[in-house]
Amino acid sequence: MQTVSQLREACRQLSGSTETFPFGLDTLVLKVGGKVYALIGLNADPLQLSLKCDPERAEALRQEHPAIVPGYHLNKRHWNTLTLNGSLPGPLVHELLEHSHALVVKSLTKVQRAALGEG
Repeated sequence: MQTVSQLREACRQLSGSTETFPFGLDTLVLKVGGKVYALIGLNADPLQLSLKCDPERAEALRQEHPAIVPGYHLNKRHWNTLTLNGSLPGPLVHELLEHSHALVVKSLTKVQRAALGEG
């Protein structure tokens, strides 16, 4: 996944995903259950994607991949920003997107999760 349209399509496949622009037209914000799980900097070149991540894993990913850094303008313990410059394998980006979505779904109420079909 290296383009905005590829990222948007991957997000559409995730249960309950919605797109918003609360910070202006430069940042696409993806939410589930009203909570943010991804941000895409639309004017960044190369493209940048910020995702929620388990704190220990977030740190390990930063050490392993130069294109993964602490979340830009986000809680650096829980968020990473990925620079999609071709150095990160597509399957890793997709898995991290799903991981972020799953972390947010896990934080929703039982009723909200049930509405998403996530039990």
